[in-house]
This record gives sequence, structure tokens and C-alpha cells, in this order.
Amino acid sequence: MPIIKWMPALESFEDMGKMFEDYMPSRTGFAGYMPAVDVYQDKDKVYIETQLAGIDPEKVDISIENDVLIIKGENEKKSEVEDKNYYRKEIRRGSFYRSVPLPSHVLGEKASAEAVNGILKIVVPKALGAKPKTIKIKTGRSRNS
Repeated sequence: MPIIKWMPALESFEDMGKMFEDYMPSRTGFAGYMPAVDVYQDKDKVYIETQLAGIDPEKVDISIENDVLIIKGENEKKSEVEDKNYYRKEIRRGSFYRSVPLPSHVLGEKASAEAVNGILKIVVPKALGAKPKTIKIKTGRSRNS
């Protein structure tokens, strides 16, 4: 189990971040919003998952370039009702974009994607890399001395 040094000064910053999260969502930007992703791997593949609830998978574009995955698209914008007095308005609508650097070299042309029950799962095979090589250190001493 890793040991993490406790830094009490950072707690107040984390608390402030949590306090403002409701008022200033962190996953928005000029190009729409940034969907959350899970990225994990095994010895042969990298897996990426994100939620697609309410989004037509046909309207999602996925690409991989230089070991960076890009997911972008748009979900249906419902017409805003101007005379409603929203108490909370948290459902994300409009365009979205997410760029994810992958943890290893991958074969993007062999990637696959599947949407099941509102979850998009992308599987990308890792590129075969060179195996680690052990290197002996030469010294000026001979073995017989």
C-alpha cells in the first residue's frame, strides 16, 4: 500500500474546489463539455470507457492519432423553456470533446468500439514493443586476476 504524505494546507483547497463544483462545473469549455472517462489496461490492450446516456452513438466520432484518443460528438439539444425557473440544470447538452493521451503505444487502426446500455467501450491493442534487454557492464579487470 502506498504511503501518501499528509499535507493539511491542501485540505482547504480541496474543500474550496468541492464548494464551487456546483456553481462552476469543471467539465465545460468553449467547445462544449468534456465527458468523464475511465482508462485502464492489461498486457495486450488499453480500454477506455465513457458514458453515452442520451447520445446517439452514430453521432459520435472516435479517432486515434499519435497515441492520443479523441472522442467528439453532439447530443440532442432540447429547446430551452424560457419561462421555467430552474432550481438545478445539470444535464449536459450540445457538443462534447475529449482528448485522452493513452498510456502506451497503440495500434489505432485495430481499435474497436461498442456502445451498450449507455456506455461506450473502446478497446485498442497495444503495439508490440521491444522486450527489455539485459546489458552486461564491461570492466577493465580480467576474470583471472
